[in-house]
Amino acid sequence: MQAPGGPQEDPSGHFTHGGWLVPYADADMGAFMARVFEKAEAFLLGRFTYQTFASYWPKVTDHNDPVATALNRLPKHVATNTLKTVEWNNSTLVWDVVNDVSRLKSQYNKELQVHGSAGLAQTLIAKDLIDEYRLLIYPVVLGRGKRLFGAGTIPAAMKLLDSRTTSTGVTILTFERAGAPTYGSF
Repeated sequence: MQAPGGPQEDPSGHFTHGGWLVPYADADMGAFMARVFEKAEAFLLGRFTYQTFASYWPKVTDHNDPVATALNRLPKHVATNTLKTVEWNNSTLVWDVVNDVSRLKSQYNKELQVHGSAGLAQTLIAKDLIDEYRLLIYPVVLGRGKRLFGAGTIPAAMKLLDSRTTSTGVTILTFERAGAPTYGSF
């Protein structure tokens, strides 16, 4: 999940594959993302993703762009223990995400969405605080970089809610948590 949008987006850890998503972006993926952002009422972002988004999205002023419109207008809660202030429109700091996530979720009628935010996602997954996963799986193997399901991931069963494949071969899967895994033997 590291640096999907460009070579210099996140070269940390000597990651040299930035921009890997771009060749697979198509109208199908764009339409899916538009539908996702329409469901948002607020965002919960990690510090790095927030700073990356804040350096780009405020410059996109096309009111027909559903991603820019949502990100620039809706509340953004930034999980950080290093930032002291946030300046992008409608942004607030969250110091204790594990304890505050339930309060934040109850504040909104629609979705509180996390995008990117690898470190934050690891924390939320480890504490079982994610209700629904929208996973885009690209037909490329990089072999390195930040991972969504890394060390600390708790075992979990998932229920598939939706699946589709884009014209470029991206598989889009929507899952909800379905308790603990069950086991068997052949």
